[in-house]
Amino acid sequence: MSDAPTQSSPRASGPVDNRAGVGGPNSTSEATLGSRKPAPGVDGPKSGKAVTRPGDRIFQSLSTGSAVFISILIAAIGVFLVWRAIPALSRNEANFLTSREWVTQNIDAMAFGVLDLLQVTVLVSLFALVLAMPVALGIAIFLTQYSPSWLKRPLAYVIDLLAAVPSIVYGLWGLLVFAPAIRPFAVWLNENLGWFPLFATGSGSILGGGTIFTAGIVLGVMILPVITAVTREVFVQTPTAQVEAALALGATRWEVVRTTVIPFGKSGYISGSMLGLGRALGETMALYLILRTTSQAFGWSLFDGGATIASKIALGYAEFNNDIQAGAYIAAGLVLFVLTFVVNAAARAVIAGKKD
Repeated sequence: MSDAPTQSSPRASGPVDNRAGVGGPNSTSEATLGSRKPAPGVDGPKSGKAVTRPGDRIFQSLSTGSAVFISILIAAIGVFLVWRAIPALSRNEANFLTSREWVTQNIDAMAFGVLDLLQVTVLVSLFALVLAMPVALGIAIFLTQYSPSWLKRPLAYVIDLLAAVPSIVYGLWGLLVFAPAIRPFAVWLNENLGWFPLFATGSGSILGGGTIFTAGIVLGVMILPVITAVTREVFVQTPTAQVEAALALGATRWEVVRTTVIPFGKSGYISGSMLGLGRALGETMALYLILRTTSQAFGWSLFDGGATIASKIALGYAEFNNDIQAGAYIAAGLVLFVLTFVVNAAARAVIAGKKD
């Protein structure tokens, strides 16, 4: 068998165009591609300048303006408080930070201090926070991990609705309904745990209910929806991959919550708690109605009476027709203003420490 001769196709004579079929589709040549200019408004690969669209510039300006405006507004409030407080502080015959008395009727012999007011404010707020934090954490975990789908939305709505109730309604409920209901438990605590300073007999009336104990529980109910809402929203953002990985390794539902959900949302939980504490520190009307003022010194008992800084300002509203007398209450408000900044700074420090 002989091999058949191989025939090759004849080549075209003449010059060969090296640009044909090279570059892009439809036989676009390299020279043509290289000569194309970028579209208007789009920088070439060698320009080195980022294009900023008008919408981005507008949004950046609005964001920057909002941040600057809020900063200026807060600074203006601080300047106003200091400016209005100085005349009263210059007439004060007592140490403003360590004195327990409050005598402002005679502007020529003023003696007022914020020590008792500050201590009552801190104790009632911390007591409310201690009561609200674990309850809010449990509700957030239940809504995000255990609750059936048909119950999540109605229950979350009911809890969020607590934040819409006016504080004066909470005060009336706490004074007329809750205080009589909680009275037997308060008496039991005082009789059986009175050896502990927090439950010792204080300056308030346990039977009357106008004590820090009653006010703190009502305040805890008031700040509960704030902490719950923030915590719930953070827990929902837990990466699904982490949850599924824990389940794949054989973890129970509680172990998933303990090792995945809570560590992921811890900073949000702390942030929500600090928001609730901020509201507790500044709460006025509910505490104005529940707490009973007293002339006795504050003894760090939950059964003490007294007034917070905010409720004291509300109580002294009748004296605001005189700038010097009003300045004493403004000075107390300045302390509360600084206290909120301290609380926020402490919360940020805690959150930053958790992230490290």
